Amino acid sequence: MTQENCRYQTVNAAISPTGSLELLSQQEVERLSRVGHGEIHELFRRCALAVLNCDDSSDSAEEVFARYPDFDVEIVQRTRGVKLKLKNAPACAFVDGKIMSGVREHLFAVLRDIVFVASELYRQDETSVEEGFEAIRLVHRGPLSPAAINNLVFLLLRNAGLLKPRMLPNLVVCWGGHSISRDEYDYTKSVGYELGLRHLDICTGCGPGAMKGPMKGAAIGHAKQRIQGGRYIGISEPGIIAAESPNPIVNHLVVLPDIEKRLEAFVRVAHGIIVFPGGVGTLEEILFLIGTLMDPANKDQQLPLIFTEAACSNGYFKRIDEFLVATLGEEVRRHYRIIEDDPVEVAHVMREGMQQVGKGRRVSRDAYYYNWLLHIPEEMKHPFEVNHDSMASLRLTRSLPPQELAINLRRAFSGIVAGNVKDHGVRLVREKGPFVLRGDVSIMAAMDGLLRDFVAHGRMKLARERYNPCYTIEPEPAQSEPV
Repeated sequence: MTQENCRYQTVNAAISPTGSLELLSQQEVERLSRVGHGEIHELFRRCALAVLNCDDSSDSAEEVFARYPDFDVEIVQRTRGVKLKLKNAPACAFVDGKIMSGVREHLFAVLRDIVFVASELYRQDETSVEEGFEAIRLVHRGPLSPAAINNLVFLLLRNAGLLKPRMLPNLVVCWGGHSISRDEYDYTKSVGYELGLRHLDICTGCGPGAMKGPMKGAAIGHAKQRIQGGRYIGISEPGIIAAESPNPIVNHLVVLPDIEKRLEAFVRVAHGIIVFPGGVGTLEEILFLIGTLMDPANKDQQLPLIFTEAACSNGYFKRIDEFLVATLGEEVRRHYRIIEDDPVEVAHVMREGMQQVGKGRRVSRDAYYYNWLLHIPEEMKHPFEVNHDSMASLRLTRSLPPQELAINLRRAFSGIVAGNVKDHGVRLVREKGPFVLRGDVSIMAAMDGLLRDFVAHGRMKLARERYNPCYTIEPEPAQSEPV
Protein backbone atom coordinates (compact mmCIF):
# COMPACT_ATOMS: atom_id res chain seq x y z
CA MET A 1 0.00 0.00 0.00
CA THR A 2 1.49 3.36 -1.04
CA GLN A 3 1.49 6.40 1.20
CA GLU A 4 -0.84 8.22 -1.18
CA ASN A 5 -3.31 5.35 -1.15
CA CYS A 6 -3.15 4.65 2.58
CA ARG A 7 -3.68 8.31 3.45
CA TYR A 8 -7.43 8.06 2.87
CA GLN A 9 -7.96 4.53 4.17
CA THR A 10 -8.84 3.80 7.78
CA VAL A 11 -8.23 1.09 10.36
CA ASN A 12 -9.66 0.07 13.73
CA ALA A 13 -7.21 -0.67 16.53
CA ALA A 14 -6.71 -0.88 20.29
CA ILE A 15 -3.60 0.92 21.57
CA SER A 16 -1.83 0.56 24.93
CA PRO A 17 0.18 3.44 26.41
CA THR A 18 3.87 3.89 27.01
CA GLY A 19 5.61 6.24 29.41
CA SER A 20 3.91 7.96 32.35
CA LEU A 21 0.47 6.53 31.55
CA GLU A 22 1.68 2.94 31.97
CA LEU A 23 1.53 3.25 35.77
CA LEU A 24 -1.77 4.65 37.02
CA SER A 25 -3.78 4.40 40.22
CA GLN A 26 -7.36 3.19 40.04
CA GLN A 27 -8.54 6.75 40.79
CA GLU A 28 -6.50 8.09 37.87
CA VAL A 29 -7.81 5.38 35.57
CA GLU A 30 -11.39 6.20 36.56
CA ARG A 31 -10.83 9.92 36.01
CA LEU A 32 -9.35 9.31 32.58
CA SER A 33 -12.20 7.08 31.45
CA ARG A 34 -14.94 9.36 32.83
CA VAL A 35 -13.49 12.56 31.38
CA GLY A 36 -13.03 10.71 28.11
CA HIS A 37 -16.81 10.66 27.74
CA GLY A 38 -17.40 14.19 29.01
CA GLU A 39 -17.36 17.62 27.43
CA ILE A 40 -13.67 17.53 26.52
CA HIS A 41 -14.00 14.31 24.55
CA GLU A 42 -14.45 16.19 21.27
CA LEU A 43 -11.30 18.21 21.95
CA PHE A 44 -9.30 15.04 22.51
CA ARG A 45 -10.88 13.36 19.48
CA ARG A 46 -9.83 16.19 17.17
CA CYS A 47 -6.29 16.38 18.51
CA ALA A 48 -5.95 12.58 18.33
CA LEU A 49 -7.07 12.63 14.70
CA ALA A 50 -4.44 15.23 13.83
CA VAL A 51 -1.71 13.17 15.50
CA LEU A 52 -2.79 10.02 13.63
CA ASN A 53 -3.00 11.90 10.33
CA CYS A 54 0.79 12.09 10.37
CA ASP A 55 1.53 12.00 6.62
CA ASP A 56 -0.82 14.80 5.62
CA SER A 57 0.46 18.23 4.52
CA SER A 58 -2.78 20.09 5.23
CA ASP A 59 -2.82 23.02 7.65
CA SER A 60 -6.63 23.10 7.81
CA ALA A 61 -8.28 21.35 10.75
CA GLU A 62 -11.58 21.59 8.91
CA GLU A 63 -10.23 19.61 5.95
CA VAL A 64 -8.90 16.87 8.22
CA PHE A 65 -12.20 16.54 10.10
CA ALA A 66 -14.14 16.39 6.83
CA ARG A 67 -11.85 13.68 5.47
CA TYR A 68 -12.37 11.40 8.49
CA PRO A 69 -15.90 12.21 9.75
CA ASP A 70 -16.38 8.74 11.27
CA PHE A 71 -13.17 8.73 13.28
CA ASP A 72 -13.62 8.22 17.02
CA VAL A 73 -11.49 7.31 20.01
CA GLU A 74 -12.68 5.64 23.20
CA ILE A 75 -10.78 5.51 26.49
CA VAL A 76 -11.22 1.99 27.85
CA GLN A 77 -10.70 1.37 31.55
CA ARG A 78 -8.62 -1.64 32.55
CA THR A 79 -7.52 -2.91 35.96
CA ARG A 80 -3.93 -1.82 35.40
CA GLY A 81 -4.45 1.24 33.25
CA VAL A 82 -6.20 2.48 30.13
CA LYS A 83 -6.31 1.58 26.47
CA LEU A 84 -7.45 3.62 23.49
CA LYS A 85 -9.84 2.06 21.00
CA LEU A 86 -9.54 3.76 17.63
CA LYS A 87 -12.33 3.61 15.09
CA ASN A 88 -11.74 4.60 11.45
CA ALA A 89 -8.28 6.00 12.19
CA PRO A 90 -6.01 7.18 9.32
CA ALA A 91 -4.10 4.16 8.00
CA CYS A 92 -0.94 6.20 7.46
CA ALA A 93 -0.24 5.96 11.23
CA PHE A 94 0.21 2.19 10.95
CA VAL A 95 2.88 -0.09 9.47
CA ASP A 96 1.87 -3.69 8.79
CA GLY A 97 -1.10 -3.26 11.08
CA LYS A 98 0.89 -1.81 14.02
CA ILE A 99 0.83 1.83 15.04
CA MET A 100 4.17 3.64 14.66
CA SER A 101 5.93 4.07 18.01
CA GLY A 102 6.32 7.83 17.64
CA VAL A 103 2.64 8.30 16.77
CA ARG A 104 1.64 6.21 19.80
CA GLU A 105 3.82 8.36 22.07
CA HIS A 106 2.29 11.55 20.66
CA LEU A 107 -1.24 10.16 21.01
CA PHE A 108 -0.86 9.41 24.70
CA ALA A 109 0.99 12.70 25.29
CA VAL A 110 -2.10 14.51 24.00
CA LEU A 111 -4.31 12.42 26.31
CA ARG A 112 -2.04 13.06 29.30
CA ASP A 113 -1.98 16.82 28.84
CA ILE A 114 -5.62 17.43 27.93
CA VAL A 115 -6.92 15.38 30.86
CA PHE A 116 -4.43 16.92 33.29
CA VAL A 117 -5.38 20.43 32.19
CA ALA A 118 -9.06 19.58 32.54
CA SER A 119 -8.50 18.54 36.15
CA GLU A 120 -6.59 21.76 36.90
CA LEU A 121 -8.78 24.28 35.08
CA TYR A 122 -12.23 22.76 35.57
CA ARG A 123 -14.31 21.43 38.42
CA GLN A 124 -16.98 18.74 38.33
CA ASP A 125 -20.43 20.32 38.33
CA GLU A 126 -22.64 17.30 37.84
CA THR A 127 -22.75 13.98 36.05
CA SER A 128 -25.02 13.03 33.20
CA VAL A 129 -25.57 10.07 30.92
CA GLU A 130 -24.36 10.56 27.37
CA GLU A 131 -24.88 7.70 24.93
CA GLY A 132 -24.93 5.17 27.75
CA PHE A 133 -21.89 6.56 29.58
CA GLU A 134 -21.78 8.41 32.87
CA ALA A 135 -19.96 11.61 31.99
CA ILE A 136 -18.49 14.47 33.95
CA ARG A 137 -19.92 17.88 33.20
CA LEU A 138 -17.18 20.43 33.65
CA VAL A 139 -17.32 24.07 34.68
CA HIS A 140 -14.30 26.39 34.36
CA ARG A 141 -12.89 27.36 37.74
CA GLY A 142 -12.32 30.94 36.56
CA PRO A 143 -9.26 33.00 35.65
CA LEU A 144 -5.96 31.87 37.15
CA SER A 145 -3.58 34.25 38.86
CA PRO A 146 -0.23 34.92 37.14
CA ALA A 147 1.53 32.76 39.75
CA ALA A 148 -0.98 29.93 39.23
CA ILE A 149 -0.44 30.09 35.46
CA ASN A 150 3.31 29.89 35.99
CA ASN A 151 2.87 26.82 38.20
CA LEU A 152 0.45 25.18 35.75
CA VAL A 153 2.93 25.58 32.90
CA PHE A 154 5.68 24.15 35.11
CA LEU A 155 3.56 21.13 36.10
CA LEU A 156 2.63 20.35 32.51
CA LEU A 157 6.26 20.48 31.42
CA ARG A 158 7.39 18.42 34.39
CA ASN A 159 4.70 15.77 33.80
CA ALA A 160 5.85 15.52 30.19
CA GLY A 161 9.44 14.84 31.31
CA LEU A 162 10.77 18.01 29.67
CA LEU A 163 12.52 19.49 32.71
CA LYS A 164 15.98 18.04 33.34
CA PRO A 165 17.72 19.21 36.53
CA ARG A 166 21.50 19.32 36.83
CA MET A 167 21.96 19.97 33.10
CA LEU A 168 23.84 23.06 31.94
CA PRO A 169 21.89 25.38 29.57
CA ASN A 170 21.70 23.73 26.13
CA LEU A 171 18.11 24.10 24.88
CA VAL A 172 17.53 26.26 21.80
CA VAL A 173 13.95 27.21 20.93
CA CYS A 174 13.51 27.60 17.17
CA TRP A 175 10.55 29.52 15.74
CA GLY A 176 9.59 29.97 12.12
CA GLY A 177 6.93 29.29 9.53
CA HIS A 178 5.34 26.03 8.45
CA SER A 179 4.87 27.44 4.95
CA ILE A 180 8.43 28.08 3.72
CA SER A 181 10.37 27.36 0.53
CA ARG A 182 12.60 24.32 0.11
CA ASP A 183 15.74 26.48 0.22
CA GLU A 184 14.58 28.12 3.46
CA TYR A 185 13.82 24.69 4.91
CA ASP A 186 17.30 23.45 3.99
CA TYR A 187 18.80 26.48 5.74
CA THR A 188 16.94 25.63 8.95
CA LYS A 189 18.41 22.13 8.72
CA SER A 190 21.91 23.56 8.28
CA VAL A 191 21.50 25.71 11.40
CA GLY A 192 20.13 22.74 13.33
CA TYR A 193 23.09 20.66 12.20
CA GLU A 194 25.59 23.21 13.51
CA LEU A 195 23.68 23.40 16.80
CA GLY A 196 23.65 19.62 17.10
CA LEU A 197 27.42 19.41 16.53
CA ARG A 198 27.78 21.72 19.55
CA HIS A 199 25.70 19.43 21.78
CA LEU A 200 22.64 21.71 21.79
CA ASP A 201 19.08 20.36 21.94
CA ILE A 202 16.12 21.72 19.96
CA CYS A 203 12.61 22.83 20.91
CA THR A 204 10.05 23.98 18.31
CA GLY A 205 6.32 24.28 17.77
CA CYS A 206 6.53 20.63 16.57
CA GLY A 207 4.94 21.11 13.12
CA PRO A 208 6.45 21.09 9.60
CA GLY A 209 8.74 23.61 7.87
CA ALA A 210 10.98 25.64 10.17
CA MET A 211 9.72 23.58 13.11
CA LYS A 212 10.96 20.32 11.60
CA GLY A 213 14.15 21.41 9.80
CA PRO A 214 16.24 22.35 12.89
CA MET A 215 15.36 19.03 14.54
CA LYS A 216 16.32 17.06 11.44
CA GLY A 217 19.65 18.86 11.17
CA ALA A 218 20.38 18.53 14.89
CA ALA A 219 19.66 14.79 14.76
CA ILE A 220 22.46 14.39 12.19
CA GLY A 221 24.81 16.57 14.25
CA HIS A 222 24.03 14.53 17.37
CA ALA A 223 24.64 11.28 15.48
CA LYS A 224 28.07 12.47 14.27
CA GLN A 225 28.99 13.41 17.84
CA ARG A 226 27.61 10.06 19.09
CA ILE A 227 25.20 11.90 21.35
CA GLN A 228 22.49 9.61 22.64
CA GLY A 229 19.35 10.98 24.22
CA GLY A 230 19.22 14.18 22.17
CA ARG A 231 16.06 16.11 22.92
CA TYR A 232 13.69 17.25 20.16
CA ILE A 233 10.90 18.95 22.08
CA GLY A 234 7.58 19.95 20.57
CA ILE A 235 5.32 22.44 22.38
CA SER A 236 1.84 22.90 20.95
CA GLU A 237 -1.76 23.74 21.91
CA PRO A 238 -5.07 22.17 20.83
CA GLY A 239 -5.98 24.74 18.17
CA ILE A 240 -2.58 24.39 16.49
CA ILE A 241 -2.13 20.64 16.83
CA ALA A 242 -5.58 20.02 15.33
CA ALA A 243 -4.36 21.74 12.15
CA GLU A 244 -0.70 20.64 12.13
CA SER A 245 0.36 17.12 13.08
CA PRO A 246 3.54 16.86 15.19
CA ASN A 247 6.51 16.04 13.00
CA PRO A 248 7.93 12.53 13.55
CA ILE A 249 11.27 13.70 14.96
CA VAL A 250 9.64 15.10 18.13
CA ASN A 251 10.48 12.79 21.04
CA HIS A 252 9.01 14.96 23.81
CA LEU A 253 5.56 16.39 23.06
CA VAL A 254 3.56 18.61 25.41
CA VAL A 255 0.20 20.25 24.70
CA LEU A 256 -0.54 23.47 26.58
CA PRO A 257 -4.18 24.57 26.98
CA ASP A 258 -3.93 27.80 24.93
CA ILE A 259 -1.53 29.88 22.87
CA GLU A 260 -0.53 32.15 25.76
CA LYS A 261 0.56 29.26 28.00
CA ARG A 262 2.31 27.68 25.03
CA LEU A 263 4.32 30.86 24.48
CA GLU A 264 5.10 31.09 28.18
CA ALA A 265 6.36 27.50 28.12
CA PHE A 266 8.71 28.34 25.24
CA VAL A 267 10.34 31.31 26.95
CA ARG A 268 10.61 29.67 30.37
CA VAL A 269 12.45 26.57 29.12
CA ALA A 270 14.54 28.36 26.47
CA HIS A 271 18.22 29.09 27.02
CA GLY A 272 18.28 30.87 23.68
CA ILE A 273 15.86 31.51 20.81
CA ILE A 274 16.44 31.44 17.05
CA VAL A 275 13.79 32.76 14.69
CA PHE A 276 13.59 31.79 11.02
CA PRO A 277 11.32 33.41 8.41
CA GLY A 278 7.62 32.71 8.83
CA GLY A 279 4.20 34.28 8.72
CA VAL A 280 1.82 35.82 11.24
CA GLY A 281 2.33 33.00 13.75
CA THR A 282 6.06 33.69 13.81
CA LEU A 283 5.46 37.42 14.24
CA GLU A 284 3.06 36.66 17.10
CA GLU A 285 5.86 34.72 18.81
CA ILE A 286 8.36 37.52 18.21
CA LEU A 287 6.00 40.13 19.68
CA PHE A 288 5.28 37.97 22.74
CA LEU A 289 9.00 37.71 23.44
CA ILE A 290 9.86 41.33 22.58
CA GLY A 291 6.96 42.60 24.70
CA THR A 292 8.24 40.49 27.58
CA LEU A 293 11.90 41.51 27.23
CA MET A 294 10.97 45.21 26.97
CA ASP A 295 9.29 45.05 30.38
CA PRO A 296 11.52 46.94 32.88
CA ALA A 297 11.33 44.00 35.29
CA ASN A 298 13.41 41.93 32.84
CA LYS A 299 16.32 44.37 32.37
CA ASP A 300 18.77 41.86 33.93
CA GLN A 301 17.50 38.80 32.05
CA GLN A 302 19.91 36.89 29.79
CA LEU A 303 18.15 35.33 26.79
CA PRO A 304 20.02 35.40 23.45
CA LEU A 305 17.68 36.05 20.51
CA ILE A 306 18.85 35.62 16.91
CA PHE A 307 16.91 36.33 13.72
CA THR A 308 18.46 34.39 10.83
CA GLU A 309 17.60 33.67 7.21
CA ALA A 310 18.99 32.12 4.03
CA ALA A 311 20.14 34.31 1.16
CA CYS A 312 16.99 33.29 -0.76
CA SER A 313 14.79 35.00 1.86
CA ASN A 314 15.72 38.36 0.31
CA GLY A 315 15.89 40.53 3.39
CA TYR A 316 12.93 39.04 5.30
CA PHE A 317 14.31 40.13 8.67
CA LYS A 318 15.18 43.56 7.35
CA ARG A 319 11.44 44.03 6.82
CA ILE A 320 10.64 42.56 10.26
CA ASP A 321 13.20 44.92 11.80
CA GLU A 322 11.66 47.88 9.99
CA PHE A 323 8.19 46.92 11.25
CA LEU A 324 9.36 46.52 14.86
CA VAL A 325 11.18 49.86 14.83
CA ALA A 326 8.26 51.62 13.10
CA THR A 327 5.81 50.41 15.75
CA LEU A 328 7.87 49.99 18.96
CA GLY A 329 10.80 52.37 18.48
CA GLU A 330 14.58 52.08 18.08
CA GLU A 331 14.99 50.63 21.58
CA VAL A 332 13.59 47.33 20.37
CA ARG A 333 16.80 46.56 18.43
CA ARG A 334 18.86 45.92 21.56
CA HIS A 335 16.91 42.72 22.20
CA TYR A 336 17.89 40.79 19.05
CA ARG A 337 20.67 40.22 16.54
CA ILE A 338 20.21 39.55 12.81
CA ILE A 339 22.56 37.03 11.13
CA GLU A 340 22.16 36.44 7.40
CA ASP A 341 22.99 33.14 5.67
CA ASP A 342 25.65 31.90 8.12
CA PRO A 343 24.69 28.74 10.10
CA VAL A 344 28.13 28.47 11.72
CA GLU A 345 27.98 32.04 13.04
CA VAL A 346 24.48 31.45 14.37
CA ALA A 347 25.70 28.39 16.29
CA HIS A 348 28.80 30.20 17.61
CA VAL A 349 26.77 33.16 18.87
CA MET A 350 24.15 30.89 20.43
CA ARG A 351 26.79 28.72 22.14
CA GLU A 352 28.41 31.83 23.63
CA GLY A 353 24.99 33.10 24.68
CA MET A 354 24.35 29.83 26.52
CA GLN A 355 27.44 30.43 28.63
CA GLN A 356 26.15 33.88 29.60
CA VAL A 357 22.77 32.38 30.48
CA GLY A 358 24.49 29.86 32.75
CA LYS A 359 26.44 32.61 34.53
CA GLY A 360 23.31 34.71 34.94
CA ARG A 361 21.31 31.82 36.39
CA ARG A 362 24.07 31.04 38.89
CA VAL A 363 24.21 34.66 40.03
CA SER A 364 20.41 34.94 40.37
CA ARG A 365 20.08 31.43 41.85
CA ASP A 366 17.44 30.60 39.25
CA ALA A 367 17.01 27.07 37.87
CA TYR A 368 18.74 26.09 34.63
CA TYR A 369 15.72 24.05 33.49
CA TYR A 370 12.95 26.63 34.08
CA ASN A 371 13.24 30.41 34.18
CA TRP A 372 11.18 31.26 37.26
CA LEU A 373 12.46 34.85 37.48
CA LEU A 374 11.42 35.96 33.99
CA HIS A 375 8.52 38.39 34.39
CA ILE A 376 5.80 37.90 31.79
CA PRO A 377 3.29 40.80 31.71
CA GLU A 378 -0.08 39.69 33.02
CA GLU A 379 -1.82 40.72 29.77
CA MET A 380 0.42 38.25 27.92
CA LYS A 381 -0.60 35.38 30.20
CA HIS A 382 -4.38 35.38 29.88
CA PRO A 383 -6.06 33.88 26.80
CA PHE A 384 -7.16 36.35 24.16
CA GLU A 385 -10.63 35.31 22.96
CA VAL A 386 -10.62 35.86 19.23
CA ASN A 387 -13.86 37.21 17.79
CA HIS A 388 -14.94 40.19 15.72
CA ASP A 389 -15.59 42.43 18.74
CA SER A 390 -12.29 41.67 20.51
CA MET A 391 -10.27 42.21 17.32
CA ALA A 392 -12.02 45.49 16.50
CA SER A 393 -11.54 46.83 20.04
CA LEU A 394 -7.75 46.31 20.15
CA ARG A 395 -5.94 49.60 20.81
CA LEU A 396 -3.16 49.90 18.24
CA THR A 397 -1.98 53.41 19.02
CA ARG A 398 1.25 55.21 19.88
CA SER A 399 -0.40 56.62 22.99
CA LEU A 400 0.44 53.27 24.62
CA PRO A 401 3.87 52.49 26.10
CA PRO A 402 5.85 50.29 23.65
CA GLN A 403 5.56 47.13 25.78
CA GLU A 404 1.77 47.55 25.97
CA LEU A 405 1.50 48.19 22.23
CA ALA A 406 3.51 44.98 21.70
CA ILE A 407 0.85 43.11 23.71
CA ASN A 408 -1.97 44.37 21.49
CA LEU A 409 0.00 43.78 18.29
CA ARG A 410 0.61 40.22 19.46
CA ARG A 411 -3.13 39.77 19.98
CA ALA A 412 -3.87 41.16 16.51
CA PHE A 413 -1.56 38.65 14.86
CA SER A 414 -2.92 35.88 17.09
CA GLY A 415 -6.38 36.65 15.72
CA ILE A 416 -5.09 36.44 12.15
CA VAL A 417 -3.53 33.04 12.93
CA ALA A 418 -6.92 31.89 14.22
CA GLY A 419 -8.68 33.17 11.11
CA ASN A 420 -6.15 31.41 8.89
CA VAL A 421 -5.92 27.92 10.37
CA LYS A 422 -7.87 27.39 13.62
CA ASP A 423 -11.29 25.82 13.24
CA HIS A 424 -13.05 28.35 15.51
CA GLY A 425 -11.52 31.35 13.75
CA VAL A 426 -12.09 29.97 10.25
CA ARG A 427 -15.79 29.45 11.01
CA LEU A 428 -16.15 32.96 12.46
CA VAL A 429 -14.67 34.54 9.34
CA ARG A 430 -16.84 32.42 7.07
CA GLU A 431 -20.00 33.35 8.99
CA LYS A 432 -19.36 37.06 9.69
CA GLY A 433 -16.67 38.15 7.27
CA PRO A 434 -13.09 39.30 7.92
CA PHE A 435 -11.89 40.65 11.26
CA VAL A 436 -11.44 44.44 11.33
CA LEU A 437 -8.27 45.96 12.79
CA ARG A 438 -8.17 49.69 13.60
CA GLY A 439 -5.33 51.90 14.78
CA ASP A 440 -3.03 54.83 14.10
CA VAL A 441 -2.32 55.47 10.43
CA SER A 442 1.42 54.83 10.71
CA ILE A 443 0.95 51.58 12.67
CA MET A 444 -1.72 50.33 10.30
CA ALA A 445 0.46 51.19 7.31
CA ALA A 446 3.35 49.20 8.77
CA MET A 447 1.05 46.23 9.49
CA ASP A 448 -0.57 46.39 6.07
CA GLY A 449 2.78 46.49 4.29
CA LEU A 450 4.13 43.53 6.24
CA LEU A 451 0.98 41.43 5.80
CA ARG A 452 0.91 42.14 2.07
CA ASP A 453 4.51 40.97 1.90
CA PHE A 454 3.55 37.74 3.72
CA VAL A 455 0.74 37.13 1.24
CA ALA A 456 2.95 37.87 -1.79
CA HIS A 457 5.57 35.38 -0.60
CA GLY A 458 3.07 32.63 0.34
CA ARG A 459 3.71 32.87 4.07
CA MET A 460 0.09 32.85 5.24
CA LYS A 461 -0.86 29.23 4.55
CA LEU A 462 0.51 26.19 2.78
CA ALA A 463 0.58 26.94 -0.95
CA ARG A 464 -2.44 25.07 -2.30
CA GLU A 465 -4.83 27.81 -3.26
CA ARG A 466 -5.18 31.56 -3.45
CA TYR A 467 -5.12 33.17 -0.02
CA ASN A 468 -8.25 35.07 1.03
CA PRO A 469 -7.38 37.48 3.86
CA CYS A 470 -9.27 36.93 7.11
CA TYR A 471 -8.77 40.57 8.10
CA THR A 472 -9.22 44.13 6.91
CA ILE A 473 -7.25 47.17 8.09
CA GLU A 474 -8.87 50.54 8.82
CA PRO A 475 -6.43 53.35 9.72
CA GLU A 476 -7.55 56.06 12.16
CA PRO A 477 -6.02 59.49 12.90
CA ALA A 478 -3.03 59.19 15.24
CA GLN A 479 -3.76 60.10 18.87
CA SER A 480 -0.22 61.17 19.71
CA GLU A 481 3.15 62.03 18.21
CA PRO A 482 5.25 59.14 16.88
CA VAL A 483 7.70 57.44 19.23
